[in-house]
Amino acid sequence: MRLGIISALAEEQHGLIEAMESPTRRFYGMREYTAGKLWEIDAVCVLSRIGKVAAAMTAAILVEKFEVTHIIFTGVAGSGDKNVHVGDIVVAEELIQHDFDASPLFPRYEIPLTGLTRFASDRALTDKLATVAAKTGRVHRGLIASGDQFIGKRQQIEALKGALPDILAVEMEGAAVAQVCFELGIPFAVIRTISDNANDDAAVDFMRFVKTVASRYAYDIIEKFCKA
Repeated sequence: MRLGIISALAEEQHGLIEAMESPTRRFYGMREYTAGKLWEIDAVCVLSRIGKVAAAMTAAILVEKFEVTHIIFTGVAGSGDKNVHVGDIVVAEELIQHDFDASPLFPRYEIPLTGLTRFASDRALTDKLATVAAKTGRVHRGLIASGDQFIGKRQQIEALKGALPDILAVEMEGAAVAQVCFELGIPFAVIRTISDNANDDAAVDFMRFVKTVASRYAYDIIEKFCKA
């Protein structure tokens, strides 16, 4: 296995690069990729930046230039369900681009030429992540919705929940990584720690959580994953 680890923000990946053995750094496409050993696993860490295009580009480069064989996206997300609370962990079983709509040419949410509206994560990676994450916090498994907008208004999350009743979390990158991995045949998993309730307090809650909690969650879970 050569594991690619992607996060959107530095705080979501804090400590992992410092934990690497014999790290080497390479810049490509305005991003810094750090390769080395994480607890005996060959790994490459990178920050994608925010948004679907940025995440898709980063995932593609990991595969094509760094020859990773598996990808994990780790970071934070807003809650998409009343039973999913701040501090909980959501491991994606499926991902959907909630802002994609090519109708009437294709059904709403369907990605043209794939025939899919939802991209399933790799079962083995997902099972392993969920198992180790359960040692850190409360874990939910299910649908994560991605879109190029920060969901920070109550009416936004209510509209999304009306259209996609089974969403557990909302974020801005995961489904794009899922599409890239599907098209390139790369096993992937997405794990998100809930930072806010995707409501009118989301922006303040998000920044506070990212700075104080997110990095500890990511480090702890990835360490357990690599050692398992």
